[in-house]
Amino acid sequence: MTKLLCRLFVKDGENINDKRVRRAYGTLCAVVGMILNVLLFLGKFIVGTISGSIAIRADAINNLTDAASQIISLVSFRIAAKPADRDHPFGHARMEYVASMIVSMLILIVGYQLLRDSIDKLIHPVVTEFRWVSVAVLGASILVKLWLGLFNRAVGNKIDSDVLRASKIDSLSDAAATGAVLISLLVRHFTSFDPDGYMGIIVSALILVAGIRILGDTKNSILGQSPDGHTVETIRAIVMSYPEALGLHDMVVHNYGPGCTIASLHVEVDGCANVFDTHDAIDRMEKQLFTESGIHATIHMDPIVTDDPAVAETCHRVAGVLCEIDGRLTMHDFRMVRGNTHTNLIFDVVAPFELVEDDESLKRRIGEAVKNIDESWCCVITVDRA
Repeated sequence: MTKLLCRLFVKDGENINDKRVRRAYGTLCAVVGMILNVLLFLGKFIVGTISGSIAIRADAINNLTDAASQIISLVSFRIAAKPADRDHPFGHARMEYVASMIVSMLILIVGYQLLRDSIDKLIHPVVTEFRWVSVAVLGASILVKLWLGLFNRAVGNKIDSDVLRASKIDSLSDAAATGAVLISLLVRHFTSFDPDGYMGIIVSALILVAGIRILGDTKNSILGQSPDGHTVETIRAIVMSYPEALGLHDMVVHNYGPGCTIASLHVEVDGCANVFDTHDAIDRMEKQLFTESGIHATIHMDPIVTDDPAVAETCHRVAGVLCEIDGRLTMHDFRMVRGNTHTNLIFDVVAPFELVEDDESLKRRIGEAVKNIDESWCCVITVDRA
């Protein structure tokens, strides 16, 4: 069904880097979600009102909220597809993250309201009538929500959309919530115990957990987070495939929404090589990163000495010092500036965020360890946190 809908309503569906194709996928998911959620709301609200079940009515309101969320999703895809302009030079793709946050807020509001109503029913019990039509509606709802979750997951993974992944989590949590309501009805019918209020609390907890999870994921996307391993390895593999590249460091990756990744990095090159030839290789790296991975890269050339054995030996010994202090420490941009009385060793040290030692203390410790090797060596260190 998913493939059939995509073929019918999305032209050139494999060209997912095209903003018009992304908008078409987003529109399809939003419209399908709105139609199904409105139908589920009508069915559940009617049977919930007839049976007097607070859990079924709350589940119905949850579906209505989901329909509103799909409208937000639809608008976000429309805005995200807009081209870059003077005020937004990186485009509007991050609007999907904003939409995901709004969806998470709506989910949290619904979860809170359901929790409040469920507790109220425990305090002021109301008899719930059992009807088989309620069982049928809830069973159908579970199947629809499961399919909708799988549909959003398939399309969300295909176009790398946080909004659709949020909708997937919402749909699957709704299926679990409706399952709890169905169990409540069956328990009430076959026993003398009415768990409607308790099941309402369980449903609200599932909804609140889903909302918090979506909010957390979206918050990371908006604040900025470490690039995924696949992106880092893709950049590294392409750059290091060039013989001119002797090393790579200071990589920074910014994500301005799906399809808009910007990276900057330093590439070590032979300082004795022809600068025009090296610059040509850097240009080719940048172009290949964009054409093969859609990454807008800016690469800085770092010339290093490759034909001085003394520099190579000193660099090796300093690297050994770093390994003894902490095996996670690495260095780059190593240079030696020789003088009459001392030699400056200038280099950058890359330390993990998990290393709690402050930068100044770390630099002092490295400098003292290096001086134990040779009193004339003076370290000039810059600490990077990776």
